[in-house]
Amino acid sequence: MKVAVCGIACEKCPRMVNGTCPNGEVGCKPKDNKFCKISKCAFIKNISLCFECPEFPCETTKEGPISYGYCTYISGKTMD
Repeated sequence: MKVAVCGIACEKCPRMVNGTCPNGEVGCKPKDNKFCKISKCAFIKNISLCFECPEFPCETTKEGPISYGYCTYISGKTMD
């Protein structure tokens, strides 16, 4: 199973399912990407997944695609 930089399983991502993923079969990986702030942020910080970042969850993750409430839950941090 491929997991995108945001943490979503690529096989379940609506864009991958309907064939509109801008990255095709590769899925979302950290790279300089003007369409995905999460991908670009991970690229800049040289991490593979948002969850690896010590700042997770952050303002960038508030924009989705994963619920910010879920992000705070799995990080063990309280919501602001």
